[in-house]
Amino acid sequence: MSIVSIIKAPIKEEMKNFQPYFKTYIKSKAAILNIIINYLLKQKGKQMRPMLVFLTAQLNGKTNESTYHAASLIELMHTATLVHDDVVDDSNMRRGLFSINALWKNKVAVLLGDYLLARGLLLAVHKEEFELLKIVSHAVEAMSEGELIQIEKARKLNIDEETYFEIIRKKTAALMIACTASGTHSVGVNGESLKQMELFGEYLGMAFQIRDDLFDYDRNGNFGKPSGNDIKERKMTLPFIHALNVCKPSEKSRIIKIMRKKNKSRQMVDDIMAFVKSHGGIEYAKDIMDNYKEKALAILADFPQNEANQALVKLVEYTTERKK
Repeated sequence: MSIVSIIKAPIKEEMKNFQPYFKTYIKSKAAILNIIINYLLKQKGKQMRPMLVFLTAQLNGKTNESTYHAASLIELMHTATLVHDDVVDDSNMRRGLFSINALWKNKVAVLLGDYLLARGLLLAVHKEEFELLKIVSHAVEAMSEGELIQIEKARKLNIDEETYFEIIRKKTAALMIACTASGTHSVGVNGESLKQMELFGEYLGMAFQIRDDLFDYDRNGNFGKPSGNDIKERKMTLPFIHALNVCKPSEKSRIIKIMRKKNKSRQMVDDIMAFVKSHGGIEYAKDIMDNYKEKALAILADFPQNEANQALVKLVEYTTERKK
């Protein structure tokens, strides 16, 4: 049994029931939209975010109709952001398949993302899930801000650690926070428990993104994406930022000049990867990631020790150990 199957075990029925539930909210009366949506559904990954909603709900109570609303809204918003991200990043592939923008061009991809966002909003309004709408809207706002901050800083190549953490807190952790908060709220739990679940989502999201950043430094691309992609796109991630902080000024100047080049050769990318590794960037980022992991696990220790808790512990561990 795979680790993902083990994590899903306590919510196996919920995840099974979620598929038709989600399809109900994503389908359209427009034939062209349904064709694209059916293709989009083939790209579904592990569905980590709905899993997180159901697990946090079960950790704090019993899943109910509101939990399904939360998982559906989160998945709609997440899918919309992925479609829009592929347009922003000019990416032609998504999980081994051609992206929506690659097949139907940017205009259709942007409109599809807008449609998914609208379906999410309507779901919340029709079901009168106004607190859920508030939770998810804050996440979408933060994600947009994070993306824009990253784009601005990538041009100047002047991201420090504080700014980096702000970016990933907004870009990645914000949606994880929405998952844990909406799952908890769906079973009627609020107050301090809700705040702790939000913190858990933040720590999990931060660890998740740092793990993603580390994938870029696998020279053989063993982690499910080509190595050096972030470097080619001038994204300043934690391993790179740390290496710049500890190197000599002359070396920093040389590396920044390489990063500014739009078209980098394989040799240039390898040079930057070697620079990061030789200055302890990989180990430093792993230490920070493990720190977030331990903080997330410490929060779970104070919650009911049920099957959902055990699955969430495995989810935290999987997040920092996954290969893709």
